[in-house]
Amino acid sequence: MAQITLSNRVQSIKESPTLAITAKAAKYKAEGRPIIALAAGEPDFDTPQHIKDAAKTAIDNGFTKYTPVSGIPSLKKAIVNKFKNENGFDYAINEVIVGVGGKQTIFNLCLAVLNKGDEVIVPAPYWVSYADIAMVAEATPIIIECGIEQGFKLQPAQLEAAISLKTKIFMINSPSNPTGAVYSLDELKALGEVLLRHPHVLVATDDMYEHVNLTGDKFYNILNATPALKDRCIVLNGVSKAYSMTGWRIGYAAGPAYIIKAMEILQSQSTSNATSISQVAAQAALEGSQDCIKPMVTAFKERHKYVVDRFNHISGLSCLMAGGAFYAFVDARGAIARLHQTGKISATTDMALAEYLLESFDVAVVPGSAFGAEGYFRISFATSMDNLQNALDRIEKALKV
Repeated sequence: MAQITLSNRVQSIKESPTLAITAKAAKYKAEGRPIIALAAGEPDFDTPQHIKDAAKTAIDNGFTKYTPVSGIPSLKKAIVNKFKNENGFDYAINEVIVGVGGKQTIFNLCLAVLNKGDEVIVPAPYWVSYADIAMVAEATPIIIECGIEQGFKLQPAQLEAAISLKTKIFMINSPSNPTGAVYSLDELKALGEVLLRHPHVLVATDDMYEHVNLTGDKFYNILNATPALKDRCIVLNGVSKAYSMTGWRIGYAAGPAYIIKAMEILQSQSTSNATSISQVAAQAALEGSQDCIKPMVTAFKERHKYVVDRFNHISGLSCLMAGGAFYAFVDARGAIARLHQTGKISATTDMALAEYLLESFDVAVVPGSAFGAEGYFRISFATSMDNLQNALDRIEKALKV
């Protein structure tokens, strides 16, 4: 039987490497192998009880029908209040949209504003989906390498050099997935100064890890640093990480009303509204006590210090302390070279290292090349300390030559 030709669009992108590795690890685990999976980026804590209770009440009250595409008014009001109270941003209800997870809001933004030939500036290491989503919208991702030598942070001169007349979006993610790097207010001001000179560039700031704060320093995003960017800035966030609600699939965005409306039109022809029950749960998360975040962040801080210390004591590895999120992004270039020299891996790539760790030592990590950074790997420390200790023991053993 002849196969139908797939679209150029879908052939231009790849499956999320994080999800692919997680699925492979889960398959091995189901087959009985003692896999420790450090790939998936989700908290290992349960959704707080008051949020689950709000969802149960919504079900019992029959709140199970369609809602407005852009979100129920009460949730949008809670989002407006969150931005006002926590970030100092003033948005109207029609400047906010609720999506099916943070990924959909980014997807809708790109489809709403990008055309063929447009460029999207993406500092690397970057969250795996930024570049592929830009390509789905037929734009060209412009990847800027920001390695461990510069703290995984984009420098103003790099941004200036990358901007062209074709630049349509600049993506910034702080705290970063995969590195945990957090930009200071002064660093954001310096980037903002560059952007002020280029009024044709839309700024998309992904703040999904805002509340996973490992230092206790005040959180800033680029609008705090450069308020004059507000008329061309989209602020992206969600409840997934802060409230351990990854499966509830609620993200949100705020920005100029005409762009938000365009995103709503797209959403009306794809998923329509986010799940009614999840929206009620997200409202409870935003409006309820924020104390539920504290125990999770406390645990992440302890695990973070442990894994960074361990990695830096393993020959061939180097790891920076992160400012936020729950990842360690490890420079493994030395270890990869040595493993290749001794014949333990067949190629000098981070993919070969990741396959070696999974196939021979039952540890699942994500290769840095998935994030635009060859020679690194990412682990999530959103798992138990026992798992982390066992995983690090295995990695240390794997890298001995």
